[in-house]
Amino acid sequence: MRTRLAILGSTGSIGANTAQLAALHSDRFRVVALSADSNIASLARQVKVFRPKIVSVRDKELAFAAKKLVGNGVRVVCGVEGLSEIATRPDVDTVVFATGGHSCLVPLLDAINAKKRIALANKEALVSAGGLVMRKARQKGVTVVPIDSEHSAIFQCIEGKRRFVRKLYLTGSGGPLLDVPASRFDRLSRKSILNHPKWRMGKKISVDSATMMNKALEVIEARWLFDVEARDIEVLIHPEAIVHSMVETLDGSVFAQMSVPDMRMPILYALTYPERLKAPVAGVDFTRVKALTFRKPDLRKFPCLGLASVALERGGTCPAAMSAADEEAVKCYLSGKAKFTDIFKLVEKVLGRHRSTDRDPGLNDILAAEEWAREEVKKLCYH
Repeated sequence: MRTRLAILGSTGSIGANTAQLAALHSDRFRVVALSADSNIASLARQVKVFRPKIVSVRDKELAFAAKKLVGNGVRVVCGVEGLSEIATRPDVDTVVFATGGHSCLVPLLDAINAKKRIALANKEALVSAGGLVMRKARQKGVTVVPIDSEHSAIFQCIEGKRRFVRKLYLTGSGGPLLDVPASRFDRLSRKSILNHPKWRMGKKISVDSATMMNKALEVIEARWLFDVEARDIEVLIHPEAIVHSMVETLDGSVFAQMSVPDMRMPILYALTYPERLKAPVAGVDFTRVKALTFRKPDLRKFPCLGLASVALERGGTCPAAMSAADEEAVKCYLSGKAKFTDIFKLVEKVLGRHRSTDRDPGLNDILAAEEWAREEVKKLCYH
């Protein structure tokens, strides 16, 4: 019997790769639902290939335009409500959360409540509400399988060893600015900031990689996914991007997951866990790997990374405020309203102003903190 998939964010990098894998293994997967933010042209092309029953887009205006492109046989919905409708359909087995940003938190919780299997690429939901999400997943008996290469690596290495874990190592290539002096950051073109040396990604995550905020988000994500304290998570810079993360056990053994840097591997694993299918990806040719190097990140050069420990230490809605502030600050940078180095300053200032009154916030508290943080960044950028 084929696994019935809903792919949220199907026109982005992760979503498009998921769709490609579903087509390659059409005997194993059936795409029932798709969603896109605003790229309705790409969405319409995917509809022709997969013939889903329902699609979702960002808002009513785009939904009206999408209806003309996808035809009468496909239901078109929109907004967060549309994503939740897709994520809870009875004819969906697995929901792939390939959307970026904070819009998938409510649909993710709805999917867990509906006891869907979750393949999760979105960072922000776990950063903002990791405790809430994982507690709900345990209550419902739902497996959340991460798609991020680093968290997928830990997920694979930690299997059967959870009670023996001493430390998690999150690796990162260092992004496009690893060897660029900080004094040059604001003179670099937006194109060079977005030009990641190892991965092809969307604009927001590419900027986060350049500031290393991406690793800050991943530390918080790992804290909740694997139920470990932040002090037991260490970030290592690994420019070769062959070792995707590591798990150290109590006896000092270290387990690493290695592969070429290709997101189709962790995506396929998330879709088939605990099984494995053949991926359209070459294996590592170790005779051509000249070295595997690791170094500590430079927190003075990349101060965004240090914000993870601040947000986690303060707890409550502070991670949500930090993540939402970063999302808005990156928008300001991409629209030319802020300099690259302003991103950290904006997030740091908003995080410093935020007051979290509850160590165990509910959904409404988290959503309110995110909205407050976005508005604070807008005030700082536009006034």
